[in-house]
Amino acid sequence: MEKPLALKLAPNSLKEVLGQKHLIGKDKILTNLVKNKKIFSMILYGKPGIGKTSIANAMVNDLGVRFRFFNATVNNKKDFDIIIEEAKMYDGLVLIMDEIHRLNKDKQDLLLPQLESGLITLIGMTTSNPYHAINPAIRSRCQLFELKELETDDIIKGLKRALKHKDLEGIKADKEALIYIASLAGSDLRFAYNLLEVAYYTTDDKHVTMEKVKKIYSKPAFFHDKDADGHYDILSAFQKSIRGSDVDASLHYLARLIMAGDLESIYRRMSVIAYEDIGLANPSIGPKVDAAIHAAERVGLPEARIPLGTIVTEMALSPKSNTAHIALDKALEDIEKGNTGNVPNHIKTTSADYKYPHDYIGCFVKQQYLPDKIKNVKYYEPKNSGYESTIKQIYEKLEALKKKGN
Repeated sequence: MEKPLALKLAPNSLKEVLGQKHLIGKDKILTNLVKNKKIFSMILYGKPGIGKTSIANAMVNDLGVRFRFFNATVNNKKDFDIIIEEAKMYDGLVLIMDEIHRLNKDKQDLLLPQLESGLITLIGMTTSNPYHAINPAIRSRCQLFELKELETDDIIKGLKRALKHKDLEGIKADKEALIYIASLAGSDLRFAYNLLEVAYYTTDDKHVTMEKVKKIYSKPAFFHDKDADGHYDILSAFQKSIRGSDVDASLHYLARLIMAGDLESIYRRMSVIAYEDIGLANPSIGPKVDAAIHAAERVGLPEARIPLGTIVTEMALSPKSNTAHIALDKALEDIEKGNTGNVPNHIKTTSADYKYPHDYIGCFVKQQYLPDKIKNVKYYEPKNSGYESTIKQIYEKLEALKKKGN
């Protein structure tokens, strides 16, 4: 089977790599390594299609070193044993390892001593955060380099380079079509190459226009992997945008989650936000969120976007308060530290000394409820925000009565 165009366009040298100007170019780290004919074990991490494999291959080509490719998900222990024996035969080689965060313990145990001895120089690649996903023992033996997202200009430059490839003989592509492909691709150059190739082979006249591209694909290719960091980054941005009362950003990240069809994550995160970030400032938001979730579940996509958009807009524009759950966290912290004490005798189950608040004016009676050891502790600190400003007035009145007496 013939290789896809994206593979054929893979750079043979660092000079041909697009983007990553913080690592590649005059007096940059990777360029200087090649210039000085030296390579160290490293991990390249970042989103798909931004050049991790390209950089690894370009570096070994520039250096002219012996290397082998290994996929931590696909290749097995036997494959790894063969690589180690070859490294011993040639007194070392470079191992380019994709999906390194999926390397199991057996392979890790084989790799570590070879890294330690210098027999294998590793170039690991991953879309996950290496500080969370990669064995610390492996990580400590490698330099970590984060690859940045490609700019639209980088993608367009790559597409113009692709137009000159012999596989696309006779191609004509409108400027608007290239810009549109780049916008669909996000920062994924491989996606852009693949889409251009499909557009070329699905036209009668080899003329790629924006309208023809739209017929093939119209959904933007943003990074959203439910099993990797990208998913949690979107959810984090969604919550922080609502917390920060930025309604436009809140709807943007909601839209990205909807495009990914990830309704479950939306429901869970909205339920948390209702109580963690809005809380007492707008207590009615919790039931409203539940109602919106039920409505979304009932109608399903694409109509689910309507109740979700409505409630997220209200959540973003609601006053905010985190006082209730912060107060509870303080209480939990006291308990974890053993800072508790005995329940006061007069509020124990069998006590005859308990004063029943309903028998008193205003349903208030001066009476100690906390254990003696922490009787003066204050967990709750009200904010003057939305509905909580009313609660704050009640709280301050009760505190004054406690100090004053009945």
